[in-house]
Amino acid sequence: MLTVKELEAGYGEMQVLWGVDLKVGKGTITAILGPNGAGKTTTLRAIFGLNSPWNGSIEFDGEDVTFLPPHRKVEKGLTMVLEGRHLFPGMTVEENLELGAYTKRAEERFEDSLELVFTLFPRLKERKKQKAGTMSGGEQQMLAIARALMTAPKMILLDEPSQGLAPKLVAEVFETISKLRDEGLTILLVEQNVFASLDIADYAYVLGEGKVVTEGTVDEIKDSDEIKRVYVGV
Repeated sequence: MLTVKELEAGYGEMQVLWGVDLKVGKGTITAILGPNGAGKTTTLRAIFGLNSPWNGSIEFDGEDVTFLPPHRKVEKGLTMVLEGRHLFPGMTVEENLELGAYTKRAEERFEDSLELVFTLFPRLKERKKQKAGTMSGGEQQMLAIARALMTAPKMILLDEPSQGLAPKLVAEVFETISKLRDEGLTILLVEQNVFASLDIADYAYVLGEGKVVTEGTVDEIKDSDEIKRVYVGV
């Protein structure tokens, strides 16, 4: 579904990514792990087009999309849930969802997408007339994911979906991500909560200083010396 080769990117004159290679199989959850400053979010931003790659290539669904802008990638079925949610707080749940379905592809699938969203997030259906800014952090995160689903994506990039949430809500968010895979969606997940990520992921990459330092299946990564060094300190 997604192939990234020799990806380099950064901000201004500061290079952050140094030749990142990764693959994401269709219908899987792939996690990108690593400490703060490792380049995880920059990787997602470069893939989605929020940061223009300096070098390398990005292939999505059999097509080179390296330098396509974000709105063109959304049209092709790739979407992203940004860290920090970025909702419209003065608008209702329903209005936020409607804004997600702005492409022709999304408009054609609007009713099906809305049905999926309300099945996955019954709480949002109950509160569809409520303003997004009055909801709890967990509900806002669910709305951010739901709005991305309204674009009728083939693949979702998720950046730190559990950030700032209470443990119970973190469990709900990760359960939802698993359900998205069950619905046939492909997911690339960046997350500080390494052990929760490995509980649901099929494959994982560990970044360090802008490079892939190890990769493998969940069992391989859990047993890797790199994970122990980075997260456990041994």
